Amino acid sequence: MSRGRQAFGLVVVVVVTFAAAGIGSVFTSGSVSQWYPALEKPSWTPPGWLFGPVWTALYTLMAVAAWVVWRKEGWAGARAALVLYAVQLALNAAWSPLFFGLRMPGVAFAELVVLWLAIIAMAVAFWKKSLVAGALLVPYALWTTFAAALNLAIWRMNA
Repeated sequence: MSRGRQAFGLVVVVVVTFAAAGIGSVFTSGSVSQWYPALEKPSWTPPGWLFGPVWTALYTLMAVAAWVVWRKEGWAGARAALVLYAVQLALNAAWSPLFFGLRMPGVAFAELVVLWLAIIAMAVAFWKKSLVAGALLVPYALWTTFAAALNLAIWRMNA
């Protein structure tokens, strides 16, 4: 595969991945300044400024992992793994509209459990294609586990 094609593939994966992030941010921005600060939250809630840098790093790692798998296996060889990538990306994008847009932490938590399962399935599929790609997804799986615990706590504290 030529370097030009590899670079183009990386750009496509990064654009698609950050487009999903953009969808989430559209629904987050309005609620973060008014609704979210008024919620009861556990003492271990990270400061608001931390979420942006963490998610930027995680989306970058996700995109690079998908690119590594695509580069190593091509579309035909990595189709199932890359479909899992697309599924988890769609689920990732759906969480913010549920939690922040509709202000439904309970529904958002249920969706987050499904997202977590999709992340694990994707990570396993990536790991089978490339140890590096699988390892790049570990921080995402860990952060999503933490996010699920936080989502659950917020839901329970504000029910």
